[in-house]
Amino acid sequence: MLFAGAAAAPINAADSAARRTWTVDGVPREARVHVPANARTQPAPVVFAFHGHGGSMQNAARSFRCHTLWPEAIVVYPQGLNTPGQLTDPEGRRPGWQPAPGDQGDRDLKFFDAMLASLRADFRVDDKRIYSTGHSNGGGFTYLLWAVRGDLFAAMAPSSATASRRSPPLKPKPALHVAGRKDELVKFAWQEQMIATVKRVNQCAAAGEPWEKIATKFASPLGAPLVTYVHPGGHTFSPEAPPLIVAFFRQHAKP
Repeated sequence: MLFAGAAAAPINAADSAARRTWTVDGVPREARVHVPANARTQPAPVVFAFHGHGGSMQNAARSFRCHTLWPEAIVVYPQGLNTPGQLTDPEGRRPGWQPAPGDQGDRDLKFFDAMLASLRADFRVDDKRIYSTGHSNGGGFTYLLWAVRGDLFAAMAPSSATASRRSPPLKPKPALHVAGRKDELVKFAWQEQMIATVKRVNQCAAAGEPWEKIATKFASPLGAPLVTYVHPGGHTFSPEAPPLIVAFFRQHAKP
Protein backbone atom coordinates (compact mmCIF):
# COMPACT_ATOMS: atom_id res chain seq x y z
CA MET A 1 0.00 0.00 0.00
CA LEU A 2 1.23 3.46 -0.86
CA PHE A 3 -0.23 6.59 0.65
CA ALA A 4 0.83 10.18 0.98
CA GLY A 5 0.55 12.16 4.19
CA ALA A 6 -2.51 14.21 5.05
CA ALA A 7 -2.97 17.86 4.26
CA ALA A 8 -5.43 19.93 6.24
CA ALA A 9 -7.48 23.00 5.41
CA PRO A 10 -10.06 24.60 7.70
CA ILE A 11 -13.67 24.05 6.68
CA ASN A 12 -15.10 26.69 8.96
CA ALA A 13 -13.04 29.07 11.01
CA ALA A 14 -15.75 29.01 13.69
CA ASP A 15 -15.24 25.35 14.53
CA SER A 16 -12.43 22.81 14.84
CA ALA A 17 -13.20 21.05 11.57
CA ALA A 18 -10.75 20.60 8.76
CA ARG A 19 -10.95 18.75 5.47
CA ARG A 20 -7.95 16.46 5.47
CA THR A 21 -6.82 14.68 2.33
CA TRP A 22 -4.80 11.55 1.66
CA THR A 23 -3.61 9.84 -1.51
CA VAL A 24 -4.04 6.08 -1.19
CA ASP A 25 -2.74 3.92 -4.04
CA GLY A 26 -2.84 7.02 -6.24
CA VAL A 27 -6.46 7.86 -5.40
CA PRO A 28 -7.36 11.08 -3.51
CA ARG A 29 -9.34 10.43 -0.33
CA GLU A 30 -10.74 12.90 2.17
CA ALA A 31 -12.42 13.19 5.54
CA ARG A 32 -13.84 15.87 7.74
CA VAL A 33 -11.82 15.84 10.95
CA HIS A 34 -12.53 17.61 14.24
CA VAL A 35 -9.46 18.00 16.44
CA PRO A 36 -9.50 19.32 20.03
CA ALA A 37 -7.13 22.23 20.65
CA ASN A 38 -4.86 20.23 22.98
CA ALA A 39 -4.58 17.09 20.82
CA ARG A 40 -0.87 17.69 20.24
CA THR A 41 -0.10 17.78 23.97
CA GLN A 42 -2.77 15.58 25.62
CA PRO A 43 -3.73 12.01 24.63
CA ALA A 44 -7.02 12.16 22.72
CA PRO A 45 -9.59 9.46 21.96
CA VAL A 46 -10.36 8.91 18.28
CA VAL A 47 -13.83 8.21 16.85
CA PHE A 48 -14.36 7.20 13.21
CA ALA A 49 -17.94 7.70 11.96
CA PHE A 50 -18.85 6.26 8.54
CA HIS A 51 -21.80 7.47 6.48
CA GLY A 52 -24.23 5.11 4.78
CA HIS A 53 -24.37 4.29 1.07
CA GLY A 54 -25.09 7.48 -0.85
CA GLY A 55 -24.09 9.65 2.09
CA SER A 56 -21.29 12.12 2.65
CA MET A 57 -18.86 13.19 5.32
CA GLN A 58 -20.88 16.37 5.79
CA ASN A 59 -24.15 14.60 6.53
CA ALA A 60 -22.31 12.13 8.76
CA ALA A 61 -21.01 15.05 10.81
CA ARG A 62 -24.55 16.43 11.10
CA SER A 63 -26.21 13.13 11.99
CA PHE A 64 -23.59 11.55 14.26
CA ARG A 65 -22.43 14.87 15.81
CA CYS A 66 -19.90 13.02 17.94
CA HIS A 67 -17.62 16.08 17.89
CA THR A 68 -20.23 18.13 19.76
CA LEU A 69 -21.05 15.34 22.21
CA TRP A 70 -17.39 14.50 22.90
CA PRO A 71 -15.33 17.64 22.17
CA GLU A 72 -12.23 16.13 23.80
CA ALA A 73 -12.06 13.46 21.07
CA ILE A 74 -10.58 13.56 17.59
CA VAL A 75 -13.59 12.72 15.41
CA VAL A 76 -13.15 11.61 11.80
CA TYR A 77 -15.99 11.60 9.26
CA PRO A 78 -14.51 9.89 6.17
CA GLN A 79 -15.87 10.27 2.66
CA GLY A 80 -16.56 7.09 0.69
CA LEU A 81 -16.04 6.54 -3.04
CA ASN A 82 -18.63 5.36 -5.52
CA THR A 83 -19.26 1.71 -4.69
CA PRO A 84 -21.73 -0.92 -5.91
CA GLY A 85 -24.29 -1.46 -3.18
CA GLN A 86 -25.30 -4.91 -2.02
CA LEU A 87 -28.96 -3.96 -1.56
CA THR A 88 -29.26 -0.82 -3.74
CA ASP A 89 -27.27 0.97 -6.47
CA PRO A 90 -25.70 -2.10 -8.16
CA GLU A 91 -24.06 0.20 -10.74
CA GLY A 92 -22.05 1.91 -8.00
CA ARG A 93 -23.09 5.47 -8.81
CA ARG A 94 -23.12 6.60 -5.18
CA PRO A 95 -20.46 6.67 -2.47
CA GLY A 96 -20.03 3.89 0.05
CA TRP A 97 -17.65 1.39 1.59
CA GLN A 98 -16.28 -2.03 0.73
CA PRO A 99 -18.47 -4.69 2.39
CA ALA A 100 -15.93 -7.49 2.78
CA PRO A 101 -12.18 -8.19 2.76
CA GLY A 102 -10.65 -7.95 -0.71
CA ASP A 103 -13.51 -5.97 -2.26
CA GLN A 104 -12.46 -2.94 -4.34
CA GLY A 105 -8.83 -3.88 -3.73
CA ASP A 106 -9.29 -3.23 0.01
CA ARG A 107 -9.23 0.46 -0.84
CA ASP A 108 -11.26 1.47 2.24
CA LEU A 109 -9.24 -0.63 4.67
CA LYS A 110 -6.12 1.01 3.23
CA PHE A 111 -7.81 4.41 3.61
CA PHE A 112 -8.53 3.67 7.27
CA ASP A 113 -4.91 2.62 7.80
CA ALA A 114 -3.70 5.84 6.19
CA MET A 115 -6.00 8.02 8.29
CA LEU A 116 -4.99 6.41 11.56
CA ALA A 117 -1.28 6.52 10.70
CA SER A 118 -1.42 10.23 9.92
CA LEU A 119 -3.41 11.02 13.08
CA ARG A 120 -0.80 9.18 15.13
CA ALA A 121 1.94 11.18 13.39
CA ASP A 122 0.26 14.55 13.90
CA PHE A 123 -1.41 14.20 17.31
CA ARG A 124 -1.18 12.34 20.62
CA VAL A 125 -3.65 9.57 19.87
CA ASP A 126 -4.76 7.56 22.88
CA ASP A 127 -4.31 4.05 21.50
CA LYS A 128 -6.48 2.61 24.26
CA ARG A 129 -9.47 4.68 23.12
CA ILE A 130 -10.05 4.24 19.38
CA TYR A 131 -13.65 3.63 18.24
CA SER A 132 -15.75 3.13 15.11
CA THR A 133 -19.40 3.74 14.36
CA GLY A 134 -21.37 3.88 11.15
CA HIS A 135 -24.86 3.61 9.72
CA SER A 136 -26.08 1.07 7.16
CA ASN A 137 -23.19 0.46 4.73
CA GLY A 138 -21.04 2.45 7.17
CA GLY A 139 -22.21 0.15 9.95
CA GLY A 140 -21.25 -2.81 7.80
CA PHE A 141 -17.81 -1.27 7.37
CA THR A 142 -17.60 -0.87 11.15
CA TYR A 143 -18.28 -4.61 11.43
CA LEU A 144 -15.56 -5.20 8.82
CA LEU A 145 -13.08 -3.12 10.82
CA TRP A 146 -14.03 -5.16 13.88
CA ALA A 147 -13.32 -8.36 11.96
CA VAL A 148 -9.98 -7.39 10.38
CA ARG A 149 -8.64 -4.51 12.51
CA GLY A 150 -10.36 -5.35 15.77
CA ASP A 151 -7.25 -5.27 17.94
CA LEU A 152 -6.99 -1.52 17.34
CA PHE A 153 -10.38 -0.68 18.81
CA ALA A 154 -11.79 -0.29 22.31
CA ALA A 155 -15.45 -0.53 21.24
CA MET A 156 -17.69 -0.51 18.15
CA ALA A 157 -21.17 0.89 17.44
CA PRO A 158 -22.77 -0.21 14.13
CA SER A 159 -26.26 0.96 13.17
CA SER A 160 -28.71 -0.76 10.81
CA ALA A 161 -26.09 -3.22 9.64
CA THR A 162 -24.76 -6.76 9.68
CA ALA A 163 -21.32 -8.24 9.15
CA SER A 164 -20.46 -9.79 5.80
CA ARG A 165 -20.44 -13.57 5.72
CA ARG A 166 -17.12 -13.27 3.91
CA SER A 167 -15.44 -11.55 6.86
CA PRO A 168 -13.35 -13.39 9.45
CA PRO A 169 -15.11 -14.31 12.70
CA LEU A 170 -15.44 -11.52 15.24
CA LYS A 171 -13.47 -11.57 18.48
CA PRO A 172 -14.95 -10.31 21.77
CA LYS A 173 -15.33 -6.54 21.83
CA PRO A 174 -17.65 -4.10 23.65
CA ALA A 175 -20.37 -3.18 21.15
CA LEU A 176 -23.51 -1.14 20.79
CA HIS A 177 -25.91 -2.07 17.97
CA VAL A 178 -28.64 0.33 16.81
CA ALA A 179 -31.57 -1.13 14.88
CA GLY A 180 -34.95 -0.01 13.58
CA ARG A 181 -37.72 -2.50 14.19
CA LYS A 182 -39.36 -1.53 10.86
CA ASP A 183 -36.14 -1.57 8.83
CA GLU A 184 -37.07 -2.93 5.39
CA LEU A 185 -33.62 -2.51 3.82
CA VAL A 186 -31.33 -4.23 6.30
CA LYS A 187 -34.19 -6.28 7.66
CA PHE A 188 -34.67 -6.33 11.39
CA ALA A 189 -34.67 -10.14 11.37
CA TRP A 190 -31.17 -10.09 9.85
CA GLN A 191 -30.03 -7.67 12.52
CA GLU A 192 -31.52 -9.85 15.25
CA GLN A 193 -29.36 -12.69 13.94
CA MET A 194 -26.33 -10.37 14.03
CA ILE A 195 -27.12 -9.34 17.59
CA ALA A 196 -27.37 -13.02 18.55
CA THR A 197 -23.95 -13.61 16.99
CA VAL A 198 -22.38 -10.75 18.96
CA LYS A 199 -23.96 -12.05 22.17
CA ARG A 200 -22.44 -15.44 21.52
CA VAL A 201 -19.01 -14.03 20.68
CA ASN A 202 -19.02 -11.79 23.77
CA GLN A 203 -20.48 -14.54 25.98
CA CYS A 204 -23.24 -12.18 27.04
CA ALA A 205 -25.91 -12.89 29.62
CA ALA A 206 -29.18 -14.09 28.15
CA ALA A 207 -31.19 -11.42 29.96
CA GLY A 208 -30.54 -7.74 29.51
CA GLU A 209 -30.97 -4.81 31.87
CA PRO A 210 -32.03 -1.22 31.15
CA TRP A 211 -29.21 1.09 30.08
CA GLU A 212 -29.45 4.87 29.64
CA LYS A 213 -33.26 4.57 29.96
CA ILE A 214 -33.93 3.60 26.32
CA ALA A 215 -31.38 0.85 25.60
CA THR A 216 -30.63 -2.65 26.91
CA LYS A 217 -27.28 -3.90 28.19
CA PHE A 218 -26.22 -7.54 28.12
CA ALA A 219 -23.37 -8.11 30.55
CA SER A 220 -20.27 -10.08 29.59
CA PRO A 221 -17.77 -11.89 31.84
CA LEU A 222 -15.14 -10.95 29.25
CA GLY A 223 -15.62 -7.22 29.82
CA ALA A 224 -17.27 -7.04 26.40
CA PRO A 225 -20.90 -6.09 27.00
CA LEU A 226 -23.40 -5.63 24.21
CA VAL A 227 -25.85 -2.74 24.29
CA THR A 228 -28.81 -2.76 21.92
CA TYR A 229 -30.95 0.23 21.07
CA VAL A 230 -33.98 -0.87 19.06
CA HIS A 231 -36.14 2.07 17.97
CA PRO A 232 -39.59 1.84 16.39
CA GLY A 233 -38.55 3.38 13.06
CA GLY A 234 -37.14 2.10 9.80
CA HIS A 235 -33.75 2.36 8.14
CA THR A 236 -33.08 6.00 9.00
CA PHE A 237 -30.41 6.82 11.57
CA SER A 238 -32.11 7.56 14.89
CA PRO A 239 -31.37 11.01 16.34
CA GLU A 240 -31.40 9.38 19.78
CA ALA A 241 -28.47 7.13 18.88
CA PRO A 242 -25.49 9.55 19.02
CA PRO A 243 -25.70 10.32 22.76
CA LEU A 244 -25.93 6.59 23.45
CA ILE A 245 -22.95 5.85 21.22
CA VAL A 246 -20.76 8.51 22.83
CA ALA A 247 -21.80 7.47 26.35
CA PHE A 248 -20.93 3.86 25.51
CA PHE A 249 -17.57 4.78 24.02
CA ARG A 250 -16.69 6.91 27.05
CA GLN A 251 -17.21 3.88 29.28
CA HIS A 252 -14.82 1.60 27.41
CA ALA A 253 -11.07 1.68 26.96
CA LYS A 254 -8.66 -1.11 26.11
CA PRO A 255 -6.88 -2.62 29.12
